[in-house]
Amino acid sequence: MKIDKKIIKELSDYLDEFNLTELEYTEKDTKIKVSKNNILIKNQDIPNTNNKVQYSETKDIIEKVKSGTEITSPIIGTAYHAPEPGAKKFVEVGKKIKKGDTVMIVEAMKTMNHVPSTSDGIVKEICVEDGQPVEFGQTIIILE
Repeated sequence: MKIDKKIIKELSDYLDEFNLTELEYTEKDTKIKVSKNNILIKNQDIPNTNNKVQYSETKDIIEKVKSGTEITSPIIGTAYHAPEPGAKKFVEVGKKIKKGDTVMIVEAMKTMNHVPSTSDGIVKEICVEDGQPVEFGQTIIILE
């Protein structure tokens, strides 16, 4: 992954220019999030004078959008990996699936909605935890 330092510098400058603490930029398959730390001294909020962009291993500042075929949630609700607690999961990382196979259930208003795979592939990543709330259009599975 090659990072364009000019974009990061420009975003960092916008933080100062518009007195922002966080800014996010998305273009094609790249998502950049820049934030500025503030220091609290004697109940006064003083901006950190060190304006260098800090890189975080937890991907809070710079995130690379996942590549592959994304399966998204068709509705807002709670995602479940299995049909019932303790049952076998619909999919696991590395498992080959076909178009139409159920990959997850999203519960909305006490209705269990099966989410089908939109294409054939191998599960590269499961992007949500079991029991986690999901939004409409949120990526829940990534296929290779």
